[in-house]
Amino acid sequence: MGRNPFAVPHQPSDMDLAGKDWRLVREEEREGPVNMALDGIAAETAASGGPRTVRVYRWKPPTLSLGYHQSIDSVDWDYCAREGIAVTRRPTGGGGIYHDSYGDISYSIVVPAEEVPGDLMESYELLLEPVFDALESMGVFAHLAEEERPALHQPACYLRELNPAHDVVVEGRKISGNAQHRQRDSVIQHGSITYERATERHLSTFADPGVSPGEFEGRVTSIREQSGIDREAAVSALESALAEWTDADEGDWTEEELAAARDLADEKFASEEWTRRH
Repeated sequence: MGRNPFAVPHQPSDMDLAGKDWRLVREEEREGPVNMALDGIAAETAASGGPRTVRVYRWKPPTLSLGYHQSIDSVDWDYCAREGIAVTRRPTGGGGIYHDSYGDISYSIVVPAEEVPGDLMESYELLLEPVFDALESMGVFAHLAEEERPALHQPACYLRELNPAHDVVVEGRKISGNAQHRQRDSVIQHGSITYERATERHLSTFADPGVSPGEFEGRVTSIREQSGIDREAAVSALESALAEWTDADEGDWTEEELAAARDLADEKFASEEWTRRH
């Protein structure tokens, strides 16, 4: 696979993640709380000597994921309930993201903390390499944000000011938001890549965004707009890039991991206490 001209070169050999035990979990469709719980369980597996995980996933039903510190007052709860849009809260920061079950492609990379740089910028640069590879293979030439743009609506991830550490853009328009959850013994990086915009629904999940559809689309682009490839091909390209970059074997969750994830989802990510906390 060709290298993205904007991607940061791979880290030295002591950070060579491809020399480790990795599994690729191909795209699967789960509820938002379970998706978040699976990241946490994958982190426990990796930290305890099991395989590291790269995965691609989608959200069913469509879900608004809130940033860790996001106020619940920023959500139009009535609209979400009426439209069948679930709401959960991520363990990572940033603004809310509407994950359409068709228009959004999500991924996670889960690795022991000792195997990635301790510096946040360096670790983002390293772990975003396969995302850039995947986008380039789709004909989308993206790079990290280089210029500041003022926020249009701070509670919305895709409408906040651009961050050069983890916002991926095409000609200044955001196509992917990424975040990390760093624990003592593990790092989870997950991200949302826009395959196709769902502009009206995305904006409507927020209370009083004050942003027109035209303004939203002036700040957000998509794989489909940039290259025209179908969603199945886009997912395959991302899976291939993740697998090649880590030299991962195709794998799946164990029954024990799935059971633990369901328990964690019920206890935490699906709970009102977690989702609606201030």
